[in-house]
Amino acid sequence: MKILHKVQQLHFPLMATVIAIAAIGIAMLYSAASNEWQPWAAAHSTRLLVGIMLIVVVATIDIRIWFKASYFLYLVALLMLLATLYAPNAVSAKGGTRWLDLGPLVIQPSEFMKIALVLAIARFANNNSLMHGYQIIYAIVAVTFIALPTMLVLKQPDLGTGLILLMTGITALFASGLRWIFFVLGGIASIATVPILWNFMKPYQKDRVITFLNPNVDPLGSSYHIVQSKIALGSGGLFGKGLFQGTQGHLNFLPEKHTDFIFAMFAEEVGFFGGSLLICLYIVMLSLCMGIALATKHSFGRILCVGLGATLFFYIFTNLGMVMNLLPVVGVPLPLVSYGGSAMMTVMLSIGLIINVYVHRNEWLNKM
Repeated sequence: MKILHKVQQLHFPLMATVIAIAAIGIAMLYSAASNEWQPWAAAHSTRLLVGIMLIVVVATIDIRIWFKASYFLYLVALLMLLATLYAPNAVSAKGGTRWLDLGPLVIQPSEFMKIALVLAIARFANNNSLMHGYQIIYAIVAVTFIALPTMLVLKQPDLGTGLILLMTGITALFASGLRWIFFVLGGIASIATVPILWNFMKPYQKDRVITFLNPNVDPLGSSYHIVQSKIALGSGGLFGKGLFQGTQGHLNFLPEKHTDFIFAMFAEEVGFFGGSLLICLYIVMLSLCMGIALATKHSFGRILCVGLGATLFFYIFTNLGMVMNLLPVVGVPLPLVSYGGSAMMTVMLSIGLIINVYVHRNEWLNKM
């Protein structure tokens, strides 16, 4: 009966928004499969159904269990990141070693670290005595939480995910109440390390930055992705060519049309208005997440909502930015729309935890 009561308390507007976005994703994957129900597209739909059930399960678990498991989950995710670098079952593809082959499943540990990192910071910040008199020590420990997984992800190498982890961690720290001077000093230090970071970047990563600055530098090579993406975006016009009628995707001019560049294919088919509708749905989803954070009485839940909401935001912002040539191409999927098992489960877990906070928003965790 207690579980049934929690199910009745779920945040149904947020769930409905998530399902609406995911429905658009299914339609686009059907289009990407040349208007056929390919096995991989069907698998994505199955993952979506599993993900919706996962939201309900995660949301109804007592929030104290998530609180107590935070550090353990962070440690497990950190060990899995180490395994991608050294374990024999690590899987390499597209210039990086980012996956683990676990038999029936191939998972991307960096995706789950996005959740584990926020959980760990939220627990650490929840009524931490260091916040009140030793903020320097607090900042050092918290930055260590962020730096360890970020460095491991950059070593894979995966610049996009590494930057999202970094920005998500910083946002969670900001939500915890850390003084602004630390962020100013961190920003200055980050700018100072840009030349060093450039020297450690792989050649293909440098090519992506150069391509961002000059999209026409190599239209048949390093610039091909972004040139075709801009053609798809522009050819859609105001209302698009019609659902399932896009030429850039169906004629295979648009690379990675079912993953990183799925928004370009979507905009070609439904135009500016259709693309704007999807962006509005994302804005509604993020607004609901922030609304839950504001309504929560305990700092653990509040920081958790802000951190996970930031993760979703940086997913969306980075993908749309690279598709529109506002950011370098870094290989980040569009949440709930792009094909990808680990990314889908990460988003569903995040939404489940945010709704969990909503269900337990009036419960105090300060004495835990």
